[in-house]
Amino acid sequence: KFLYLSPERLQQELVRSYLKAMSINLIVIDEAHCVSHWGKDFRPAYLQCKWLKEEFPNVPLLALTASATHQVQQDILHHLGIENATIISTSLARPNIAYKVYKVSDKWHELLQLLRKTEGSAIVYLRSRNGCIQLAELLENHGISAAYFHGGLPAEEKNQKLSMWLLNDVRVMVATNAFGMGIDKSEVRLVIHFDCPDSLEAYFQEAGRAGRDGKQAYAVLLYNEKDKETLSKRIADTFPEKKIIRQIYEHLAYFYQVGLGSGAGHTFTFDIDKFCHTFKHFPIQTASALKILEHAGYINYETDPNTDARLIFLLNRDELYRLKYTTPHEELVITTLLRNYGGLFTDYVYINEETIARQINITHQQVYLILKGLSQRKILHFIPQRKSPYISYLQDREETNKIKISRDIYEIRKEQYAQRIKAMIHYAQNNKQCRSKQLLDYFGESKTKKCGLCDVCLASNKNKIEKQQTATAKTKLIAFLNDGASHPIIELNQLNIPEKYLHPA
Repeated sequence: KFLYLSPERLQQELVRSYLKAMSINLIVIDEAHCVSHWGKDFRPAYLQCKWLKEEFPNVPLLALTASATHQVQQDILHHLGIENATIISTSLARPNIAYKVYKVSDKWHELLQLLRKTEGSAIVYLRSRNGCIQLAELLENHGISAAYFHGGLPAEEKNQKLSMWLLNDVRVMVATNAFGMGIDKSEVRLVIHFDCPDSLEAYFQEAGRAGRDGKQAYAVLLYNEKDKETLSKRIADTFPEKKIIRQIYEHLAYFYQVGLGSGAGHTFTFDIDKFCHTFKHFPIQTASALKILEHAGYINYETDPNTDARLIFLLNRDELYRLKYTTPHEELVITTLLRNYGGLFTDYVYINEETIARQINITHQQVYLILKGLSQRKILHFIPQRKSPYISYLQDREETNKIKISRDIYEIRKEQYAQRIKAMIHYAQNNKQCRSKQLLDYFGESKTKKCGLCDVCLASNKNKIEKQQTATAKTKLIAFLNDGASHPIIELNQLNIPEKYLHPA
C-alpha cells in the first residue's frame, strides 16, 4: 500500500525500474523545503524528485513542508516541475503561544526559574550532545525530573526516553534538534531554547511543538551577546575555505589509502576524532567540509546511519550455484538471504541477522561469523551492524586541484546561511516589534496583528499604562494647583495620585 523511499534511493536505476512497473496513484514528497537552496536543509538528492513528475505526469503529486518562505515555495514549484500546482498555505499563526526572548547573563538560573514557575511538560533545546547530558543531570540534581535525547543514542534508548516523556514519567526533555521528527505530544507547555538556533525556520518549527492542544503555552529563547558571536563564527565553521575542503578530501584518501582513479562504490567507517587528530583538523570544520563534498557529488557522508547490518553479493546468481566448499550452514544462510531479500546483486540491502538465525535455527553469533567468512572469501561484502558514521565514495578519487565546488554549492549557500543567521540575530535583538508578527512577517504573512502575549507586547502595554497614569496624574495636579492658593498636604493625598509622581520640585 505504501512505499517509503529516501531521495537518495530514487537516484538508483534499479529503484526507478521497479517504480515504472508499479501502479502508483499518489506521490508525496515530505520535507519539500530540502529541494531549495534557500531551505535550511538543502539536500541535492531532492532535485531528483522531479523525475517522478516527468515519469508519472498524470499521478497527483503532493509536496509538504511545515514552514517555507515565499522564495522556498517558488523553488519547490520550479525544482519539482510543478509550476502550475495549487499552493495550499494555511496561516502559521499560533495565537496560544507566547513567544519571549530573555536577554540574560546567567542562562542556567533563568532556566531554573522558568521551569519552577511554569507547570507541565517542557522541552529544552541545546546544540551540544554533551551539553544535553550535563544539563539533564543538573536539573535532576535540583529536583526537576529530566531526560536527555540526541542523535547518537541507540534506537532502543531513544524509544525508552521518548516513552518516559510521553507518559509524563519525565517532565523535561533536554535535547538537540534530533528530537522533533514524529514527536506527538499536545500538552507541551514550555519550549526553551538554551542555545540560539541558526535560523528562524528551525526556531519556529521547534518552538511550535508547544501548545498543540490549543491551550496557553510559552516559547522562550534565552539570549546574550555571546550567542551573537557564536552564530557569526558558525558561518566560517559551516563553510570553511575551499582550500581546506580540498585538503580534507586529499587527507581522506590518505586515511583510507584510496588511490587516484579508484574508490567509487567503496564504503568506510569514519572515526572523525582519529581523522582530525591524525591530520590536525578541527572536527566542526571537517564535518562541514565533508557535507560540502557530499553536495558536490564526491562522497556520501552519513553521520547517523541505519545501524542494521547490510550486504551485497559480489558473485552473480549463476556463480553462487557453482560454489564449492561451502558448509551446510553457509548454504542455509545464502538460501535464506535470497529468499528474504531482493536486490542483493545490485545494491547493499539491510538485513536482520536475528531473523535469519531464527529461520534456520542457529545462533545470532553463528550467522555473524558465517557472513564475515563469506565476506572474506569475496562471495559477498558484509557490513556489520554498527553505530559509527561512514563515508562512501560516489565517484573515483580525483586529483585535489581538480575538485570542483560550484558557486551554487558554496558561495550562494554561504550567503543564504549568513542571511538566515542575520535574521535570527535580528529577531533576538528586536524588542520593538511583536515577536509573533516578526516570525509571521519572515514567512510572508504581513497582514497580522500583534499577539498581546510576547515580551515585546507586554512591555509595550506596560509603557502605555504608565504613560496614561502619568498623564492622569499631571492633569489632576495642574487642576489642583491652578487656583494659586495654598493647600494642606492632606488635600493632595485625597487626589489618589501614586506616590512616584509626587517628588519635591
